Amino acid sequence: MTRKTDLSLPPYFNLDPASAAAKLGKPVDTTRFAKAAAFCARGRDDLARKGYAPDGKKRLRKFSTWEICRYLIPVASSHLRRVLRNNPELPQGEGEGGAKWFTLEEVLALRNFFAEEGAAKKEYRPYRPKGLPAKVVAVANFKGGVGKTSTAAHLAMSAALDGYRVLVIDLDSQGSMTSIMGGRVADEWQTVFPLLAKDYALHVQEENEVREAKGEGPLPLDETLTEALKITAADVVQKTHWPNIDLIGAQLNLYWAEFQVPVWRMMLRRWPLWDALTGFLEREGLLRDYDIILLDTPPALGYLTINALAAADILLVPLGASFLEFDSTGRFFDMLYSTFASIEDGENAARRSAGLPEMKFEWDVVRALITRFDANQQTDLANVVQAYFGDFMNAYRQDFTALVGQAGEQVNGIYEADYRDFNRETYVRGRETFDRTYAEFKEILIGSWWRDQAMEKKEAENGEAQTA
Repeated sequence: MTRKTDLSLPPYFNLDPASAAAKLGKPVDTTRFAKAAAFCARGRDDLARKGYAPDGKKRLRKFSTWEICRYLIPVASSHLRRVLRNNPELPQGEGEGGAKWFTLEEVLALRNFFAEEGAAKKEYRPYRPKGLPAKVVAVANFKGGVGKTSTAAHLAMSAALDGYRVLVIDLDSQGSMTSIMGGRVADEWQTVFPLLAKDYALHVQEENEVREAKGEGPLPLDETLTEALKITAADVVQKTHWPNIDLIGAQLNLYWAEFQVPVWRMMLRRWPLWDALTGFLEREGLLRDYDIILLDTPPALGYLTINALAAADILLVPLGASFLEFDSTGRFFDMLYSTFASIEDGENAARRSAGLPEMKFEWDVVRALITRFDANQQTDLANVVQAYFGDFMNAYRQDFTALVGQAGEQVNGIYEADYRDFNRETYVRGRETFDRTYAEFKEILIGSWWRDQAMEKKEAENGEAQTA
């Protein structure tokens, strides 16, 4: 029997130009962009509200006894119930019998109780050396869609569940992190923009004191800069539905900083624009008030990203296990080198001529981590990426699971998802994906703190020896 050959042509053959033209509609002018933007804004708000309460506010769900004993406090459920019975002043949760539910504030109170009264060898509170500043963590890459915001959000939530105090700073004018955290940002004055402006204005004031002593005219301080000088952390830091996560949000007008920062730099060449965010964190005491400061960056190496990278102690670079993302990440590292080496060269030339010590950018740790990993299709390429990046790579590859996808549809993190909405196995597997990522991050975090503490102790001992 002779088989019939399929002679059907691909769909891109024999298209009729006149019919194609009839489908085009009228030419598009700029007002149509405004209309599309308005529709998207309405849709974005509607979709974002899926994870919100009826009153339009985002609220964190409660946590069951099972979750608390498995994931949050290392105690047996029977022991927890016994402690609650014997200590009626402690939060008792909602519900009858063994199935009780607690807010995160209540979980934190229970954790503090066990830290004071429980077994000395158990880790009820996460490691945090006294007297050392918060660790600043930047999540960055050139490429969009590699999981920067998702990674930053889940690390913030993981750390909060672990008991750390976290400040999240959204530096991406798209404001995705702000949406996840339920933030409300009216304009650029509730973003980091006035913080950068304030840093510049403070340097202008210093410069004008020098100019006045020389009999020279002052540099101008316009209305924007004068207002920025009044801004404090209280004006931009907002609470979130997580009791131990605060937020500095973002919105579209934040992008204006990318145009304004170079203008300020041209007016005052000695202004170290890369240190503006660092200066704010130090001046406002935020490195003391929080344990971890997480910076979510835009997908570009602009002035906002440069500020984030200069402020960071730890740099995390998410990428997918694909050739394009590997290639783009390599170019990102190349651009980091050329950008920061150029700053060092320019600054140190001036410092050497003035007899000042040279500056050097340094990070405690840099790690690339593979996100949205599919072991069935991407293992070989992931192994190649791992081989080339070597010690820059996280060991764990973050799987994409059904839980991650479904939580994303609700503009929530997986830790905000109620496990009763899923098959228990699906929940456990999906949560493990980010728990393991957090475990590697936490190891980096506490290792960096421990090393800082050891160095501080060694310097103190050397100082005492020299004095003696």
